[in-house]
This record gives sequence, structure tokens and C-alpha cells, in this order.
Amino acid sequence: RRSYGFGRADEATHPDSIRATLAEFLSTFVFVFAAEGSILSLDKLYWEHAAHTGTNTPGGLILVALAHAFALFAAVSAAINVSGGHVNPAVTFGALVGGRLSAIRAIYYWIAQLLGAIIACLLLRLATNGLRPVGFRVASGVGVVNGLVLEIILTFGLVYVVYATLIDPK
Repeated sequence: RRSYGFGRADEATHPDSIRATLAEFLSTFVFVFAAEGSILSLDKLYWEHAAHTGTNTPGGLILVALAHAFALFAAVSAAINVSGGHVNPAVTFGALVGGRLSAIRAIYYWIAQLLGAIIACLLLRLATNGLRPVGFRVASGVGVVNGLVLEIILTFGLVYVVYATLIDPK
């Protein structure tokens, strides 16, 4: 059911809104912690492999991609029946624009998603003694504008797939 609007006044404190917001926080936290943790693990394995063999191989990227996929699957599965399992602010924006989410709930979700991601990164940094991934950046020759265009296209693709399959599967 589509409904465009800000939302009811009682929606801000309704238990369903609070539960859904908490689900978005936790699912985003789980996804970011697992995904970023896999990148840190790959960095360690990548550089240890290079030190022992003298070569760097990109085979670990497959493991990181699989870790991201499984983390996203777990996060969405855990939250889908409570909040829709958006996990990503762009997906929440798509649901808002499509009339499937009130503005109040979208704002709650955005705050929860951003806090979940920030806290996951801070706890990961604390757990790894400040370790940061060093090997992931855009390829040489790819500028800021190119990277922005790529992000816009890929984010549109993500929102389109989620909207077409989960939010409005007609």
C-alpha cells in the first residue's frame, strides 16, 4: 500500500517503529562489522602471502565478496520481517520515494543505519588495535568524478533490484 506523507504523530513513539529502528541498527551493525572485518582479514592474509611467496594474488577478493554476500544475507534475513531489512540508506530512500515508508520512519532508519555503521567501525578498530584496510581504493586513472558516477550507477542498481524484488514485486 502506497502512502506519501510525513506519518502519524504517534508513529514516532509507537513500539513497532522503535522495534523496526532497532532492527535496522542491529542489521546494519552486523553487516558492516562482518564486511569490514573480512577486508581487514584479507589485508593480513594478502600481505603475509606476499611476504612468504614474493607475489600478490587477488584470489582473496573472492573470499571478501562472499563474506560481504553472507553478511548482507544474514543482516537482511534478520530484519526483513521487522523493518524490511533495508540495511542501506539508499534502499530506505527508495522505499520513501516509492511511498512504502513514512518520512518519520525513514528518518529513524537513516539515523539507525548510520549509527550502526559508525559503531561497527569503531568497535572493529578497537578490537583490532586500530588496524585499517590499506589495499582497497579505486584503480589508478579513475578520478573522483568517475568514482562518483560509478557509485551512483551501482547504488541505483542496488535500489532497483531491492525495490523490484522485495518492496514491490509486481
